Amino acid sequence: MNSTATAVDTRPHLDEAPGFITLMIFLGLLIGGLLFTGYSLMHDVSATGAKTTTLMPFLLLGVALMIALGFEFVNGFHDTANAVATVIYTHSLPPNFAVVWSGFFNFLGVLVSSGAVAFGIISLLPVELILQVGSSAGFAMVFALLIAAILWNLGTWFLGLPASSSHTLIGSIIGVGVANALMHGRDGTSGVDWAQATKIGYSLLLSPLLGFFLSAIVLLLMRALIKNKELFEAPKGKKPPPLWIRGLLVLTCTGVSFAHGSNDGQKGMGLIMLILVGTVPMAYALNRAMPVDQMTQFAAVAQVTQQSLVKLAPAAVPEDNRHVISEYIRSKKFTPEVLPALAAITGSIGSQVKEYGTLAHVPIEAVGNVRNDMYLASEAIRLLDKDKNVQLDKDSQANIDTFKREIDAATKFIPLWVKVAVAIALGLGTMIGWKRIVKTVGEKIGKTHLTYAQGASAELVAMAMISAADNFGLPVSTTHVLSSGVAGTMAANKSGLQMETVRNLAMAWVLTLPMAMLLSGSLYWIFAHLF
Repeated sequence: MNSTATAVDTRPHLDEAPGFITLMIFLGLLIGGLLFTGYSLMHDVSATGAKTTTLMPFLLLGVALMIALGFEFVNGFHDTANAVATVIYTHSLPPNFAVVWSGFFNFLGVLVSSGAVAFGIISLLPVELILQVGSSAGFAMVFALLIAAILWNLGTWFLGLPASSSHTLIGSIIGVGVANALMHGRDGTSGVDWAQATKIGYSLLLSPLLGFFLSAIVLLLMRALIKNKELFEAPKGKKPPPLWIRGLLVLTCTGVSFAHGSNDGQKGMGLIMLILVGTVPMAYALNRAMPVDQMTQFAAVAQVTQQSLVKLAPAAVPEDNRHVISEYIRSKKFTPEVLPALAAITGSIGSQVKEYGTLAHVPIEAVGNVRNDMYLASEAIRLLDKDKNVQLDKDSQANIDTFKREIDAATKFIPLWVKVAVAIALGLGTMIGWKRIVKTVGEKIGKTHLTYAQGASAELVAMAMISAADNFGLPVSTTHVLSSGVAGTMAANKSGLQMETVRNLAMAWVLTLPMAMLLSGSLYWIFAHLF
């Protein structure tokens, strides 16, 4: 801020206690979410007809779900504070109303999300742990990466640093993968899908740089095209901006909140589905809701795909098909055994689906094997599409792609109640603990007060970038995009930057990945020996 007087006159009241209605909304959603989650779980499990002899899986499930939803809750007040900083510091919305508004649109964003980001995150995990997610090592993996992410997010939040929850979770996943490889006597680099990690890494690396420059460009375009001077001024006292400017800022805040929910909410969804598959596979390992008439097509596609693969590789079928495919997924090294092994697994999947008639009728003792075969086939096909050692003709490629869509529909699904639970956790998190990050974004990035145009520019760019990343199935950081966008507008406006804050943001950006890796890798080693 340029002067103490200006700061006192324009700074919003962030310490106002939430009203009675806000508290009732919070408690109502919390209780309603817990009841709906519990009822949905009981209904899904009872629908399978499975009889449980021990409560241990459900105790593990309860603990794991609380940790996963806790991550989304922390994500809510850590990341979404960025979405409301501009409307609060331009006095477009009162602080408490702004966070409730943002929480609601985060909720909606989660509900309409596609799931592409969720399963993109899962593909980073070590294949052997995904196949054995119900084992002690599988639970050690889930607990380690989630607790590491929560600890780092809480630490950076306490310091008021807008660090990235996406960055944190990716680092935690990589840390578990490296630790798992080292514990099994392999090179640490073999425990991670580096191609997928690199793809995600680029999105996390480039998004703040794009946020900075695009926000600056949008602000300069606004200056050139819009002649109304009020848009480029800081608020006068605590007076709300003119109605049209206020509408623009509320619209961009709404868009960022919605886009954040649709992108960031998926990370928790993917991990919750992994937890559900490990603890209650009879209900969640396979999509029991797939219609019966689709199964005939499924079996036919599997048979045609198997024939295509056999023509491409008429070699002898390996003794252990799963091991061959698992090694291919883990090492990314194609061998002559891969196609015959994939053909055999494809044929096995088709035969079992045809025999049972519907996924809902797959016996409980066979569910795990069928799902693992589908997962291995899907991941192997994903790698084959990018493998230069494999040349597929047009018809074979079409058959394989169709088969992959069928098995993905059978295994990569998210029940409505999971979306609702994550949406409530993220939305409620938005309403708690937002002040530290809001204060950093609103007061400590630039040397002058945020103008209306600067707030709108940063939010427009963040909204567009997060929505685009969601469509491509890539995670991006709301925190990095928006805070760098605010910095970009300050630079373009020649307002000056508070370099101490910029250095702290850069430090958090640089340290998040290695620290999350170290935390999760260490926790995985501890948990793997404890369980």
